[in-house]
Amino acid sequence: MSTTIATGCLTLESVFCAAQGRTLLAIDRLTVAHGERVAIVGHNGAGKSTLLRLVSGFLPPVSGQVEVLGRTLDRPLPARELRALRVEVGQVMQGLHLVSRLSARENVLVGSLGRITGWRSWTRCFPLHEMARAEAALRAVGLLARADTRADRLSGGERQKVAVARLLMQRPRLILADEPTAALDPSAAAEVCHLLVKAAAEAALITVVHTPSLLPLLADRVIGLKLGRIAFDLPLASVDDQKLVDLYRPDADRNRTLCQASAAQRSEAGLEAFP
Repeated sequence: MSTTIATGCLTLESVFCAAQGRTLLAIDRLTVAHGERVAIVGHNGAGKSTLLRLVSGFLPPVSGQVEVLGRTLDRPLPARELRALRVEVGQVMQGLHLVSRLSARENVLVGSLGRITGWRSWTRCFPLHEMARAEAALRAVGLLARADTRADRLSGGERQKVAVARLLMQRPRLILADEPTAALDPSAAAEVCHLLVKAAAEAALITVVHTPSLLPLLADRVIGLKLGRIAFDLPLASVDDQKLVDLYRPDADRNRTLCQASAAQRSEAGLEAFP
């Protein structure tokens, strides 16, 4: 049965996630309040994308407690509850998840599918008021003139704007953005950041960020992940260059231990000849 969170948008307690014997996440406690702007930083493999998958209900933890928007995610949700959660959680991922053959307008209208069910959803026969809202969302991101252009004929920056317009259409309570400015030039990246924050005006925003210069545009709070654990959780003003250098510096002792363990496992399996 779902439980209600009194003050938080999400809460993680003693959460542990692993795959194939490798720790993906080990978080003692993490809370994010409604309306917060949080950036997640860390090296590749630090657990950033795993955290987003956990919060969106795609990955149940091995142990621990996960609560998101009043729902407990310690175990897979029934299909109806999972659908209800994903209506309230908007996502902008690296792959964008746009449908290439659909127009910009049609991709934005996908954001209304949580409100539209039955034959209208699978025939994409949207009510006039939803069509008007889709055009308003495209206008808000400066893409109304490209509304009828197929997604695969848009530039990278334009596709990312379509993804943001879809969020405006969806009106989620929590937005998860995984490197939303990947492969964009600095000008386009800054514009997408401003639009994303605008789309999150009434939502909490959690963004995986790889470019430190974008942190002031996206977040008031920064969480550093290292080897699946929280290395720091600080206000933006307290995150200086040294904090980031220390976060991204390889953990030599830990890496040596992992390499030794991996070598031992290969030896036991008779695979000594393979690196």
